Amino acid sequence: MHGLVLSLRTIFPSFRKLLFLWNAWPGACNPQLEKSLACVGGVISRMVRAKHTNLERTMKRILVVEDDKDIVELVKYNLEKDGYQVAATADGTSGLSQIRKSPPDLLILDLMLPKLSGLDICKEVRKDVNLNRLPILILTAKGEEADRVVGLELGADDYVTKPFSPRELVARVKALLRRADPGTPSDKPIDVGLLRIDPAAYRVTRGGKPVPMSTLEFRLLYFLATRPNRVFTRDQLLDGVWGTERFVTPRSVDVYVRRLREKIESDPQHPAYMKTIRGAGYLFETRAS
Repeated sequence: MHGLVLSLRTIFPSFRKLLFLWNAWPGACNPQLEKSLACVGGVISRMVRAKHTNLERTMKRILVVEDDKDIVELVKYNLEKDGYQVAATADGTSGLSQIRKSPPDLLILDLMLPKLSGLDICKEVRKDVNLNRLPILILTAKGEEADRVVGLELGADDYVTKPFSPRELVARVKALLRRADPGTPSDKPIDVGLLRIDPAAYRVTRGGKPVPMSTLEFRLLYFLATRPNRVFTRDQLLDGVWGTERFVTPRSVDVYVRRLREKIESDPQHPAYMKTIRGAGYLFETRAS
């Protein structure tokens, strides 16, 4: 926008001069003057279109997979008002197809969907190496803790239960998108046993093979791996990984630790890296390596 203002300031003095000349001879026929006015108007029009196109390219894209039209309209209205591009599909099959065809920056997902459930979509997204970092926010009428835990275990990053506050929904979307942005880390890769954790690429390999991992899973693993052999409580991990914009409960940390163990441990029941210190918290063990 600043560049547009500067450009218009450059153009407008000439434009005002042309208008003055036009008004000075209202009865005169001056094809050259008309041509000049048309040229300046065309430049301004192209500049405005270019700025609009660039703005659309920088807007975050959100896909809502929800079969309730009223909820879709409510979500779209509030997110678009906040500057996001929002698309929607009404069933799980078309939703998954849209995700694969044009991956969004964030997915808002209902659990109870026709054709393909939200939980199945979570599983498909998380096992796809090209999609596994996609932030997923569950939007569902199921408010029981067991349902939320299942959603988190299958790969969701956060949840909102219906009925919900539009303000809270927008706040959670913003928090997830901020956490999903890897930034520009300059730290070197961490090698522990078979594991290699590369913060620059947000990539984990085990024995040279890629380990699909969501952004939050990676952040939790990296937080612990850069502070090895130290015990952290659930609240400390929430503060360190989720930050002040957290919405998950301390017990949700257990779900993420369990997911990480299933991905990086040879035997998740007897972990070599992600250790539980009963009554205290978790630590990332490197001494054995």
